[in-house]
Amino acid sequence: MGTIQPAVLDDAALVEKLNDGNRNILKELRKVIVAQDEVVEQVMICLIVGAHSMITGVPGLAKTLLIKTLASVLDLQFKRIQFTPDLMPADITGTDIIQEDVGTGKRELVFVKGPIFTNILLADEINRTPPKTQAALLEAMEELQATVQGVTYPMHKPFFVLATQNPIELEGTYPLPEAQLDRFMFNIIIDYLQEEDELRVVEETTTLREIEISRTVSGSDILDFQRLVRKVPVPESVARYAVSLVRASRPAPTGGLEFIREWVNWGASPRAAQYLLLGGKARALLNGRFNVAIEDIQALAYPVMRHRILTNFHAESQKITTEEIIRRLLEAVPVPASGLRA
Repeated sequence: MGTIQPAVLDDAALVEKLNDGNRNILKELRKVIVAQDEVVEQVMICLIVGAHSMITGVPGLAKTLLIKTLASVLDLQFKRIQFTPDLMPADITGTDIIQEDVGTGKRELVFVKGPIFTNILLADEINRTPPKTQAALLEAMEELQATVQGVTYPMHKPFFVLATQNPIELEGTYPLPEAQLDRFMFNIIIDYLQEEDELRVVEETTTLREIEISRTVSGSDILDFQRLVRKVPVPESVARYAVSLVRASRPAPTGGLEFIREWVNWGASPRAAQYLLLGGKARALLNGRFNVAIEDIQALAYPVMRHRILTNFHAESQKITTEEIIRRLLEAVPVPASGLRA
């Protein structure tokens, strides 16, 4: 009788721990957040992939409350930056100050770390500050480090930026540069609730109530989950489908899809395909499966691609949104039969 390798046992136990942790997190979040399960699932996928996420919606839809509650459920350090038009890069990364030694009287420069040095950073209303300040997050989000006055400081691990933004049509907003948008795995849309759910929110938030949130998952658990996600196998047919979907979003001088040539200036980058596969792996695990299916890629196409497709004047004049373009992509790109879940 063959022996089971310890690594297999470890991974199986970790999968069970992941699913237990996910159930506990959802249980705690539902004490505060009503009827946003899809949004919560997408945020959870980002956490166990080790990526950053943006939540877009009009004021008053509990974007900030969701992230603050999630941070209180996880046993991680949490900091919040309220982005405003007068916010400076040093307010994010930190700065050198002159400090005097009381004993010797000697003065020296001491780096005081900014709020970016944490595990979970809530970048609240990120598009209400100019691009120069928004760019202070770029290095930390991509390389897990921040350079100030020529000195590089490593970030804490795990490190997540969970940003909220208002729709760009609102006054006082600055569109995020494409380079920064591409660093967010998901752009999650949070919309108005159904009437019954909204009634429940109004009733629950206008009475006296004490909510106790239990911390259920630690930082080391999150790092273990991130390593586990990368072990999930992806069939070649599914990987090819994800790449085909992303490549089809790019306009080409000849060939390609006609509606892409008509409406799109720039399509999704290769990072979109990477996040489709990583997100698919995480979604499969959260749904009790151990390999990625086409349905995982299709389910994540909207949050992964909606902020990576840049429409042109023709699309805007015809009121064609990126949502419509992604819908048409999903219809137009052939689905390999071998990638469908049995």
